[in-house]
Amino acid sequence: MSENVKQKTSISPKLVVNENYFKNHVGLNQSFDLGVRKITVMGIGVNLYYVNGLCDTSFIIQLLKELIEINDFEYEKMKVNEIIENRLVNQQVQRIKTIDEAVDQVLSGLVVFMIEGCDYGLVVDVRSYPGRNPEEPDTEKVVRGSRDGFVENIIVNTALIRRRIRDERLRYSMMKVGERSKTDICLCYIEDVADPNLIEVVKKELETIKIDGLTMADKTVEEFLVKQGYNPFPLVRYTERADVAANHLLEGHVLIIVDTSPSVIITPTTYFHHVQHAEEYRQAPAVGTFLRWVRFLGILGSIFIVPLWFMYVLQPSLLPENIAYIGPNEQKNIPIVVQIFMADLGIEFLRMAAIHTPTALSVAMGLIAAALIGQIAIDVGLFVPEVILYVAIAAIGTFATPSYELSIANKMVRLVLLLSVALFKAEGLVIGATVIFLFLTHIRSLNTPYLWPFLPFNPKAFWQILIRTSVPGAKIRPSIVHPQNVRKQPK
Repeated sequence: MSENVKQKTSISPKLVVNENYFKNHVGLNQSFDLGVRKITVMGIGVNLYYVNGLCDTSFIIQLLKELIEINDFEYEKMKVNEIIENRLVNQQVQRIKTIDEAVDQVLSGLVVFMIEGCDYGLVVDVRSYPGRNPEEPDTEKVVRGSRDGFVENIIVNTALIRRRIRDERLRYSMMKVGERSKTDICLCYIEDVADPNLIEVVKKELETIKIDGLTMADKTVEEFLVKQGYNPFPLVRYTERADVAANHLLEGHVLIIVDTSPSVIITPTTYFHHVQHAEEYRQAPAVGTFLRWVRFLGILGSIFIVPLWFMYVLQPSLLPENIAYIGPNEQKNIPIVVQIFMADLGIEFLRMAAIHTPTALSVAMGLIAAALIGQIAIDVGLFVPEVILYVAIAAIGTFATPSYELSIANKMVRLVLLLSVALFKAEGLVIGATVIFLFLTHIRSLNTPYLWPFLPFNPKAFWQILIRTSVPGAKIRPSIVHPQNVRKQPK
């Protein structure tokens, strides 16, 4: 037998044997949070195993009261096992046969009752994980719309989705991943909509994950799932909004919910899934289309505006006469390309500083960055003003990108294009953009073309990317997910 395969140990009818297992293998009496409560019911010993901090104490006390009262009202000692199980007043009580499963359930926050002379245990769900209440995600805010977002509790997250999709065919398939962490992972899909092949592929990939623990939760799962390597472009989409997750479920996507993470993984996704935002669907179609196009311009600006400006700086003869004023009006000792790289990296420094700076000091940090660093750097001759201008425009476009992962990938593309222009001028921009485009065409996420519906071209789907169509007009689910039921609305 391999080292990774555990021998399943059955629950012993003798309580002392089970207790010794918890002492020798789980740390009972060594770890302060792992405990056992021993009571006697009709002369039969009953042990309750629990973990402090993961259980709701009030529920446990109520269960113990119910069991203790058996001594006052019941006298059929031969049926003590059935009586105890019947008195466990909880909506979720399950029998288990192995001590390994008992340990997993206890360490997950459930409690296990073991009865003298009984070769099985009773698992009761009294979990009460520490965490925050649902609130609006910082990265996906909307002017109008729901303010409840996912939290670090997988039970709360599944409930937020179930509240929006009350379909009997909504499925939650739970599994544990991680030899030591035993992290709960939930595969979520609508049975008669999602592609069965996609469900099977995702499930098999999750089951083959072999690792000690998922300390980085969904990000670790993503790296096992899509095997991204050093490709900077995101191959799955994250969302912290329950309405966004529910909408993708109805389209035929499969969601992966990982306990301890407030983000949900949406699969499969394309490049264009990362450039849309919930705000577009909370406004009228015309307004949503306007917002989408503004966002598209911001994303394109974040990639091309700085390399394009630098190309005109190197080759001013390419400029039309009516915009011949573009370019630096003065020369500095530091080359322009070095100034751009310094300014771009400076933006990254400020972004990191904003993340790590306490809220009370963030205003002061912004004043230092804007007034002192930016203006003084120009005054002392470190930067020309145009460099600050165009790098700032690119940074605004980066911040306007809905997907944080895509915005970082676009920044890396911008720096690659900038380097290509510095080496080969206009030809470098054309060659660099072409190579990156060809690279994007070859990316596949769970066998899904990354640039669909542009490549392969699907006119109707591409039209819905360009134009935010009204909900009554969107009757067909995206074909890229191969839905079983193609129509969103009945004929």
